Amino acid sequence: MLTIDLSNRVALVTGSSRGIGLATAERLFAAGANVVLNNIAESEELAAAGAKLAAQRADGVAISVGDVGDPEAAKQIVRTAFNRWKRLDILVNNAGILRDNLIGMIPDEDIHSVLATNLVGVIATIQHAARLIARNKNGSIVNISSIIGVRGNRGELVYGASKAGVIGATLSAAKELAPLGVRVNAIAPGFIDTAMTAHLRPEVRAERIASIAMGRIGKPEDVANTVLFLASEYASYVTGQVIGVDGGMLI
Repeated sequence: MLTIDLSNRVALVTGSSRGIGLATAERLFAAGANVVLNNIAESEELAAAGAKLAAQRADGVAISVGDVGDPEAAKQIVRTAFNRWKRLDILVNNAGILRDNLIGMIPDEDIHSVLATNLVGVIATIQHAARLIARNKNGSIVNISSIIGVRGNRGELVYGASKAGVIGATLSAAKELAPLGVRVNAIAPGFIDTAMTAHLRPEVRAERIASIAMGRIGKPEDVANTVLFLASEYASYVTGQVIGVDGGMLI
């Protein structure tokens, strides 16, 4: 049986109060990693997530509240790992927001907020985390992109641009950080059952599922399992890759 042991490793998962981020934090924690949870603001969800992990291993979890889209906040979020454990081995850039709208109807505020959270946040967090991760000559950065960043989609000009930017950032960072022992990869999820997709009308939801070859909506755990692999020694020769976790979805 495949066993992944992340004991004594430290992981930071942004946007980890629910959905893919929470599932990822739980997977890494279950494998033995110490985990920094993050959310843009204090919330009952974040507190509950922290309490759940702390009940299993009190010294294995820390919480850092802050907006990754603010470079100074991103710096402080990374500093949480250093202050608590003096190291960082795994960075999962998961925080993201979605603002759908057709071209010509997109508010300027949505353009700036989506790009700030989804793309600037990834760049800022990598900037502040890379040197700390590189100290151990063996680290992993996983950026959560989207199938929309690969294929595009109607009504998602800004979101698609932000997630395509994540892929570009991943490929560039992978080249730069590989000599330092840090692997950088991206995951492009398809239609995943999270709060971000819960607002869809039933007919739209059914249409999306019909476009998936495997015939079902993805679960946050499907993405989290791929993050776990990329964070582990089983992926020690994998970098600069964009891995689709989409069940064979066509857009």
